[in-house]
Amino acid sequence: MRKKLVKVDREKVLMERRRGMLSGIMALLIGIIVYFIYENFISTAIGFVIGFFIVFSTSKFMDSLKESARVKKIEDVFPDFLQLVSSNLRAGMTVDRAMLLSARPEFAPLDKEILQTGRDISMGKPIGLSLNAMSKRIGSEKIEKTLLIILSGIRAGGDLAVLLEETSGSMRQRGFIEKKAASQVLMYVIFIFMAVSIFAPGLFSLSGVLVETMTNLMSGVDPASLPSNIPISFSSVNISVEFIHYFSILFIIVMDLMAALVLGLVSKGDEKEGLRYLPIMLILSLGIFFALGKILTGTVGGLVG
Repeated sequence: MRKKLVKVDREKVLMERRRGMLSGIMALLIGIIVYFIYENFISTAIGFVIGFFIVFSTSKFMDSLKESARVKKIEDVFPDFLQLVSSNLRAGMTVDRAMLLSARPEFAPLDKEILQTGRDISMGKPIGLSLNAMSKRIGSEKIEKTLLIILSGIRAGGDLAVLLEETSGSMRQRGFIEKKAASQVLMYVIFIFMAVSIFAPGLFSLSGVLVETMTNLMSGVDPASLPSNIPISFSSVNISVEFIHYFSILFIIVMDLMAALVLGLVSKGDEKEGLRYLPIMLILSLGIFFALGKILTGTVGGLVG
């Protein structure tokens, strides 16, 4: 068991090293491109650091999505696996034999974990330790809690076949409830997506054009030449149009990131699941911001003259 854990740790270390080397190479290429564009070592260093962070974070995020997809597949087929083990136990098989015969190809990637757990039990390892090791390898909180309930029932002297069958039914019922809840919050998901990706960028674009138009209009007005009895006072504008523009872009990016996390939490129950929507939201929101800004600038400029 220790050799297996050491092997897993070595694989993780090698994976992190490969990720670091790939990030370093890509960051170096980005730094070279930045140097040829700006011919400045400070800009090159900044480009290298930002490039390394983006590539490393993207690689980490993609691996996290793959792991989440693997865990989701295992959770979907786990009730069927429990039902099959229960049927094998009712047929008079031992626990290790029942688990080994339940390792079907259609249960992939759970089949590898089933085979490993069955081998551990057949080699004399206690069933409690084998199931705990299985839950740790899978990395699913739902399956971990399910196996803890099964182990509690085994320690209490319950019939394992009946226990597995009832647990399988409970997991199916829970999955049905989760899907029903997801369908009920669909309107909230659509509202958040529309508000962040369409309406908010439109308002930011409109406000930017409004500030630019008012600044251009008031730049040619002398406050001293205006009548003193009007209920409006004019003063110089201390915020530049460029500041409004870059502030809007930054705020849209941050807002899209936070909204993606909320969408993942509302729809899937996990914040990082919503990050897969982030590229679409960024492209849509920034595209609307720049496109609508150009259209409004041309329209307002034609009206003002």
